[in-house]
Amino acid sequence: MNSAPQVRIPATYMRGGTSKGVFFRLEDLPASCQVPGAARNALFQRVIGSPDPYAAHIDGMGGATSSTSKCVILSRSTQPGHDVDYLYGQVAIDKDFVDWSGNCGNLTTAAGAFAIHAGYVDASRLPQSGVCTVRIWQANIQKTIIAHVPVSNGQVQETGDFELDGVTFPAAEIVLEFLDPSDDGEAGSSMFPTGNLVDDLDVPGIGILKATMISAGIPTVFVNAADIGYTGSELREAINSDPAALARFEAIRIAGALRMGLIARPEEAATRQHTPKIAFVAPPKDYISSSGKAIGASEVDLLVRALSMGKLHHAMMGTAAVAIGTAAAVPGTLVNLAAGGGERSAVRFGHPSGTLRVGAEAQWIDGQWTVTKAVMSRSARILMEGWVRVPGDAF
Repeated sequence: MNSAPQVRIPATYMRGGTSKGVFFRLEDLPASCQVPGAARNALFQRVIGSPDPYAAHIDGMGGATSSTSKCVILSRSTQPGHDVDYLYGQVAIDKDFVDWSGNCGNLTTAAGAFAIHAGYVDASRLPQSGVCTVRIWQANIQKTIIAHVPVSNGQVQETGDFELDGVTFPAAEIVLEFLDPSDDGEAGSSMFPTGNLVDDLDVPGIGILKATMISAGIPTVFVNAADIGYTGSELREAINSDPAALARFEAIRIAGALRMGLIARPEEAATRQHTPKIAFVAPPKDYISSSGKAIGASEVDLLVRALSMGKLHHAMMGTAAVAIGTAAAVPGTLVNLAAGGGERSAVRFGHPSGTLRVGAEAQWIDGQWTVTKAVMSRSARILMEGWVRVPGDAF
């Protein structure tokens, strides 16, 4: 009979933006999990409760959605001029793997706040009341993100009146700056890996689709909603309850991943579910959000729906919002055209839970488009702190 005692590991359960995750300090992890590898993956899976064939996460901290199946490691930064290194793991729900291929923009908000909570920001830099600038090194994608975290009485201010669609209660506003968010790594030196603003993407079983493929924030494939039979105003149930629709989106994602050079063979996509994202765009129109709130066409510049880990997201991933803002700033992309075309430095888009505004600074330099930064506001707060317990033989 297996009777290995449980071990307890210091952890903090946090909401960041429209996501939730379990946060760890690197030095608090068991020694075998302080380095990348099978032990760390196994620990994160057991913490979340994966892989779970029931897709319920009853025996773990996960919430059985892509937004709530996440773990984060923070440590004092090894990079000059940065406060913390932030490493993010997307835990698959019913499959046996942890995806380290991208960032979570929503949890970046919580990473900035947690850096202060965990003592990684020098106390001399903390105002008694005001805003603390936390410089984050995003270790998954090797990028700098700046979080402007409100401070009250020398502590992170978590409560406030900032409202974020997709989050039930208001909180304090945290402003994020994603510096140089285009991907100059595996997807190529250009933020448009194919060299084109719009491509003809040949998708098996579907045919030729117009697509904008961009690596900014996170690699993302944008297609027109109308080209795949949608209006852009769909809610989660319309997509996630349709297995055939999900299969079509996965086919588009695989075709995009191949074209962007993220994978060499279609079968590799099964172990890279976190990236690229797939999103569809449409011009503004009236719709009812998932909370029952009426969103008017005049309130937004365009509509966007995005999938994460094979399912339509209930709001919008933070990294995908960076991709949306960046693509909107470049005249001629599908995102820009859906928003009415022309030059713009910010865009407000409608998503299933409401609206979100994101700004981006894009410039034509040396024969290619580059983006210097993208900016958005989110919020974060601690939900629970203490220890997470897992069986001692789980990792």
